[in-house]
Amino acid sequence: MDKIKTIEGNLNARDMRVSIVAGRFNEFIVESLIKGAIHCLRQHGATESAIELIRVPGAYEVPLAVQKVAESRRADGIIALGAVIRGSTPHFDYVSGECMSGVAAVAREHGIPVGMGVLTTDTIEQAIERAGTKVGNKGEEAALAMIEMVGLLRQLG
Repeated sequence: MDKIKTIEGNLNARDMRVSIVAGRFNEFIVESLIKGAIHCLRQHGATESAIELIRVPGAYEVPLAVQKVAESRRADGIIALGAVIRGSTPHFDYVSGECMSGVAAVAREHGIPVGMGVLTTDTIEQAIERAGTKVGNKGEEAALAMIEMVGLLRQLG
């Protein structure tokens, strides 16, 4: 195994331009995700002037905004943030499914790393846990994944 070439990204965001696309629905949860993502970006060397925050109504609208950012090439990486909490109707399944598949399709089509930080939970309590309490902050985790993938893709050319 010593002779196998390994390529992996690093966690250096010093020269990255980053767009954060965040849904306003369930804003009290999403704000914690945004803070976690920005904290992570700063911790890994990103400057405030290299970060833009784009707000959309909710998770359903996230993929379209992510697509516009990807098409414009204004960012090296994108972080998608939102919170979809299950209710008593099938609405949750449609919104969460469209958001996830839409964001993934944009990343593949445009070859741009997108950190997925859209929560899909059964309860408000689960969302709160994933927005910075018991289970960590999924906004921060999405930022870390995006930083690493930008570094990896730069190496792969």
